[in-house]
Amino acid sequence: MIEKGLQLIADSFLDQLGKRCDAAGVRLTRQLLEGINYEEIANEVNRGAGRLPGLIGFDPNRAAGYDGGDKVRSDVRVGENGRLVAEDEDRAARLVGSSGRAYDLLAIGAHGLGRQPYSQLGGVVARVLRGVEKDVLVVRDDRPFAAGRLLVCVDGSSYGYRAMRVALELAQAFGGSLYVCSAFDVEYHHVVFHNIKDVLSYQASKVFKFEEQEELHNNIIDKGLLKLCQANLKRAEVMAREFPAVPLKTQILIGKPFQVIMQWAEEIKPSLVVLARHGAHRIEGTQLGSQAENLVRLATCNVLVAGTVGIRPEDIPWIEEDGVAGLPWAPEAEVRILRVPPFAQGIARRAVEEYVLEQTHGEPATVTNRWLDEAIKKLLPTHMQLIMGIGTAEELALAEVKAQEQLKATKVQGHDADPEPATMEVEVKCPVTGAVSRRARTAADAIVWTEESWQRLGLVPLIARPLARNTVERFSRSHGIWRVTTRVMDDNKQAMIAADEFDVDTMMVMFTELRAKQIRGEGNSLQAFIEEAKAQGITRCPIRDIEEKMGKCPVDFKGLTPEEAKAAVEKLLP
Repeated sequence: MIEKGLQLIADSFLDQLGKRCDAAGVRLTRQLLEGINYEEIANEVNRGAGRLPGLIGFDPNRAAGYDGGDKVRSDVRVGENGRLVAEDEDRAARLVGSSGRAYDLLAIGAHGLGRQPYSQLGGVVARVLRGVEKDVLVVRDDRPFAAGRLLVCVDGSSYGYRAMRVALELAQAFGGSLYVCSAFDVEYHHVVFHNIKDVLSYQASKVFKFEEQEELHNNIIDKGLLKLCQANLKRAEVMAREFPAVPLKTQILIGKPFQVIMQWAEEIKPSLVVLARHGAHRIEGTQLGSQAENLVRLATCNVLVAGTVGIRPEDIPWIEEDGVAGLPWAPEAEVRILRVPPFAQGIARRAVEEYVLEQTHGEPATVTNRWLDEAIKKLLPTHMQLIMGIGTAEELALAEVKAQEQLKATKVQGHDADPEPATMEVEVKCPVTGAVSRRARTAADAIVWTEESWQRLGLVPLIARPLARNTVERFSRSHGIWRVTTRVMDDNKQAMIAADEFDVDTMMVMFTELRAKQIRGEGNSLQAFIEEAKAQGITRCPIRDIEEKMGKCPVDFKGLTPEEAKAAVEKLLP
């Protein structure tokens, strides 16, 4: 009884649709599907594989308008055992197969009977949208497409340009105009930088100088994204040449794509938004892109989601820029550019090539280390140049001098083995009389380092030492500790190495690269010295003499301070 009742209700719904189709002169084939609604709809639309139930007690003439209507089950009746005959039928007997039909488009309402005031999208349509591979029209209002405005979004992907072609065909068919946009988000980088600046360690904020990082994104990444959007729209204009009767307006939108597209839609009031199911950043296994999902949920007009069937990379329109080959790169420069994160590598590479072409007045040239160094110096903040090994020995020396100045304020006093004082006091000196007195310690007073802990800190490379010190002191203050011992440093090991691993690694890269640069510079000076010696007739390399004397030196350099080692060398080599 329930099964027949549901069929009758569905038939009544289709009666209403049938009247509209008759009025519009559209042929209607009725269909019922057996199973979970969204699952059967997706199976039917994708492959014509929805399960068709046998119609119960339908008049043959009426059943003829249904898929599978040639197999009508007998009406509900009671058998000899007092049970409904339909209840004793096996599952296979209730089904009549599938339509096997190939569909081009699914039209579905944005909401169903269970719509609530705060609903953005019906539960069934949300699930169907994820499962269907064909084009899906999500209907929200009855505004006609004829002479209307259509809005389409392109992001440079083959998915986006299929949506563009669909939009052009619809605009031509309905005599409408087409608005094309391409969006990129510049705010995200700045939001991330601001957030990181608030939550990362003190030393990280000093190393990365977020204001300069923002400048880096403005100079390279943001401008690169702008050029990509310009190219996206240029390709759209090339495609639109096939549809000369369609008025076209293009617009670059800056911001989170779905957000700025929604804002533009509020301004132009389109009757239809056309968008791709996926974008350029699609990964395997995803059913619907995040920007597409947001737009389908939030749009107040009808939305057409272009499917993934028949997508081909070669359908992306060709523009002149595609025929311009990049400059050749020397192997050593190629290795260095690969340090750039993958997501920004193409933009960074193009920025360097543009710099080279600018310097050579458009003449092709190979990108060598020299060109790369010059481009980076122009385009990157100073600290990023140091990290990439562009800095000179002089810059390393300046960094070490700066580090020494920062370390001078550190208070070193006592030993690890000293007993903990009964009261926490500090010694203060009157700036006028010079009188010395003691007062209770406050949170603003400097952290005290023991001799042993300070000696251990000395193992950190000099230019990274202030950052390591600040990490330990911040850890100590957060735990109410005013005296840093080696035990405190051990307790802080995770904070110093694990939690701040990125900072330490960055500083070590900076130190290693700059030291290598310094050594290379010293090597050049040494080579010049040897060449000069040869010119003066000196046939034996003086370095060998030094090595021989060093082998006879009784001093153990590993156990000496730098000052003692220097004195020993001066004595050995008068």
